[in-house]
Amino acid sequence: MSSALELLWVEKYRPKTLDEIVNQEEVVKRLKMFVKAKNMPHLLFAGPAGTGKTTAAHALARELYGEYYRQYVLELNASDERGIGVIREKVKEFARSRTPPDIPFKIIILDEADNMTADAQQALRRLMELYSAQTRFILIANYPSKIIDPIQSRCAFFRFQPLKKEDVVARLKYIAENEGVEYDPKALETIYEISQGDMRKAINILQAAAALGKVTVDAVYKVVGLAKPKEVREMIMTALRGDFDQARTFMRKLMIEYGLSGEDLVKQIHREIFSNEVKIPEEARVLIADYVGEIHYRLVEGSDDDIQLSALLAWLSMLGRKLGVE
Repeated sequence: MSSALELLWVEKYRPKTLDEIVNQEEVVKRLKMFVKAKNMPHLLFAGPAGTGKTTAAHALARELYGEYYRQYVLELNASDERGIGVIREKVKEFARSRTPPDIPFKIIILDEADNMTADAQQALRRLMELYSAQTRFILIANYPSKIIDPIQSRCAFFRFQPLKKEDVVARLKYIAENEGVEYDPKALETIYEISQGDMRKAINILQAAAALGKVTVDAVYKVVGLAKPKEVREMIMTALRGDFDQARTFMRKLMIEYGLSGEDLVKQIHREIFSNEVKIPEEARVLIADYVGEIHYRLVEGSDDDIQLSALLAWLSMLGRKLGVE
């Protein structure tokens, strides 16, 4: 989760209180009830990456304990420290330490808890029983189904939603203006489209693009290593018009110029066939989506990028001729 970039802008502009968190109104409302009562159960935060799960955990702790909240919070990234030894040693030692004066419990945040081993989860389950009087656990997971049922049943469940476009763009504008970064408004919308509601990823892209100067659409695509949608659409439509050789030339140019892997390009093709810019019949869209899925599976299994993408373009050429695409 951590990166050199994240330690800069992401950490600097991370919301500090529950009131600053957007798009998670129901979650914030419930967490504020715990702050008011100065008590809470074990919590399980689930949802896509970059939607505020870790931020909400820290904001909750800050509002419970004040500015020195880190004295009473133990944070572990379970993807790095996920073995049974960590659960038995670090967590157990912290759970036994003294509690703060006004709040009858301390908090242990286990980030990326869905990456914990089965043995570690069983050990954690037992610790949650033994130390529940003086310790509360906040488990953070992208895939809650990977958390064993006995732990899920001990936690209050909170599901986080992807952030809305207007909220992501507004935050990016705020950061850019505070950092004195010049930007093209269209570039901020492009960042949202690439990040798909992941605020952390959006800020990292903004920071990387800003390192090149003014944040433009071209700069954004350059730093994320993706081809421009217009160029991908041109390749698709060239293939559908039956010009296989030209489409294959486009494909190789995209892979060389942008350094794309076959899997990256297939994902962009999949995204573009569902965009309003590609004018094809609904039946063709369904057939293409099905075949793109097959090609993606082959690439994930280790097939050659050039052979599989050439096969995809050849198939699109034959489909386009049957449909009479112009």
